[in-house]
Amino acid sequence: MSAVNDHVDATAVVEPAEVLKRQRSSFVADGPPDLALRRNRIDRLVALVVDNADAFVDALVDDFGSKSRLGTVSTEIVGAIAQIEHTRSHLRRWMRDTTLLRVARVAGLRAEVQPTPLGVVGIIGPWNFPLHLVILPCAAAFAAGNRVMIKMSEVTPATADLLRRLAPRYFDATELAVVTGGADVAAAFAALPFDHLFFTGSSDVGKLVQRAAAQNLVPVTLELGGKNPVVVAPDADIDRAARRIALGRMVNGGQVCICPDQVFVPEDRAEQFVAAAKATLARAFPSIVADPEYPAVVNRANYERILDLIEDARRRGAFIDSVVPPGEHLPDPVARKIAPTIVRGVDDAMAIAREEIFGPVLVVRPYTRLADVIDHVNAGPAPLVTYWFGSDGSDFRDYLRRTRSGGVARNEFGLQMLPSGAPFGGVGNSGMGAYHGKAGFDTFSHRRTVVGSDLPFMLTTSSAVQPFGRGARTIVDVTMRVARWRLRRRLGDNWLLGEGDSR
Repeated sequence: MSAVNDHVDATAVVEPAEVLKRQRSSFVADGPPDLALRRNRIDRLVALVVDNADAFVDALVDDFGSKSRLGTVSTEIVGAIAQIEHTRSHLRRWMRDTTLLRVARVAGLRAEVQPTPLGVVGIIGPWNFPLHLVILPCAAAFAAGNRVMIKMSEVTPATADLLRRLAPRYFDATELAVVTGGADVAAAFAALPFDHLFFTGSSDVGKLVQRAAAQNLVPVTLELGGKNPVVVAPDADIDRAARRIALGRMVNGGQVCICPDQVFVPEDRAEQFVAAAKATLARAFPSIVADPEYPAVVNRANYERILDLIEDARRRGAFIDSVVPPGEHLPDPVARKIAPTIVRGVDDAMAIAREEIFGPVLVVRPYTRLADVIDHVNAGPAPLVTYWFGSDGSDFRDYLRRTRSGGVARNEFGLQMLPSGAPFGGVGNSGMGAYHGKAGFDTFSHRRTVVGSDLPFMLTTSSAVQPFGRGARTIVDVTMRVARWRLRRRLGDNWLLGEGDSR
């Protein structure tokens, strides 16, 4: 396949179901791609993005209305390159078969596990990072030897349309096809009989995607979100923690699945934390209304949803502290800009205590005992990430041991995503499955076991079907005797509950 081709964009004239059919037929006809072709597809994917970086930034800024160009290049493009290069450089080793029963090979018994492509992978992208969060899973799917169909988010139409128009210059539609359209197209896409479906988005939509995929028994990877908790430990540097947490909340205007959502601060230092956070935000954003790089909320529906969360909290008694630059009037419904906002005095009756905010709003909760924080975190759905600000001491290790989350970062926003080889994914309500590094290769691969025998006698059948010989009976008897002896040694004679120590 040449580096660039001029094929017509099949998705412009062909229904997604037909594109899937063509991709699967091509996959079956060509067989699993070798290392060179997989790397070539990955390289063409990176070229698609890098060659057209300025156009993608223009489209993303247009979709949001106000967004940092440098921040966009950094998060949408630069942030993906290291991950993809890691995958490319390790691909030869990941593709190798794993040999089992090495000693038995001498006698004529061979066993191996082969990582094989699944076939055609469907990817449904989100709107908050509409390029980055389809390119990364696409690269992993290519690495595993698959064909890929991408459904772009309709919330960011300029970016979606640009990728749809550019893809045919770099890929034949049987390799990569980009689908655009509204919620009806997304629903139909999720219901297609892919070999794997990858979705990034909200938990509510993730449930719908999983339900649609289940009709065809399509395995899914769900990258969702949640109310990511931040614990400021008693030994933390409060000013430094406040500065880092406040700025972490403001990445992409808070429209990031790994953003800090609610911060637990020692009660006697809560005022100091809030003062330091407000000072940080005031310095970082001296102007908002006229600043073309201050991130706007992506659309009117999400803008109003965030304001509704703030207003509901205010109405129920919370204290709302918006960091509005002098002389400016915010929120601004035309520009869809909301000032950085700190909410205190939150209780569980407020919607903001339960719903993922996904905006420039940070909830601060004072605490007196770390045990209460752990209980609070465990009472809700497992988050995508939890943050800890403080030393790596016994309190931190106890928090790790007693809570669940997709990932953990200490003393800095997003640090859990720094190692290129680290798996990224949620747990429970924050997602299922993982990607990044080898985890992505494994997600889009099937590990097929292949065992062959050149022995002059049967190994398995002789003990499973008549006529049973004396040897088969002896093997069964000896195996059961040994199993009972081992269990008595490990558990004792009275191991059932109520008859002894069951531990």
